[in-house]
Amino acid sequence: MVKVIAGLKGSGKTKKLIDSINTAVKTESGSMVCIEKGSALTFDIDYRVRLIDASEYDIGSYTFLKGFISGLHAGNFDISHIFIDGLFKLSGTNDGEETAAFLAWCEAFGEANKMEFTISVSEDPAKLPESVTKFI
Repeated sequence: MVKVIAGLKGSGKTKKLIDSINTAVKTESGSMVCIEKGSALTFDIDYRVRLIDASEYDIGSYTFLKGFISGLHAGNFDISHIFIDGLFKLSGTNDGEETAAFLAWCEAFGEANKMEFTISVSEDPAKLPESVTKFI
C-alpha cells in the first residue's frame, strides 16, 4: 500500500506524517524507516523508527531512491513500513509522470515484500496528475 500526503508548504503534511509514524509504531510489527532530508524529525518520532538523513547520501533521482530503498530491504527483510518526508526534495524533481512511475514502483515493491509506504509531497493536490492523486 502507498499513501501520499500532499499539500502546500505549511499545510501540516509533516505533522500528519509524524502522527502516521507514531501510530504505526503502536499498531504494526516489523521495522520502520523514515527517510528525510536533514534531521528535523529526530525528536518528533519514536526512537524505534530508523531515521535516515538522506542528505548524507546525495539521492537526487528516483532511480537512486529506488536503489536506496531496495538496499534497505536487502539489509533488513523485517522492514514493514517506509516513510518518506519531502519526496520532491529527495528526488530532485516534481515531474508528475516520473513521480507516478515511482509511486507505482513503490506499490509493486511493497506488495512483493509486504511493505507499506507513506510519502509526503509538497504540492497542491489539485495540480498533481490523477496517476499521483489516486494514492492520496
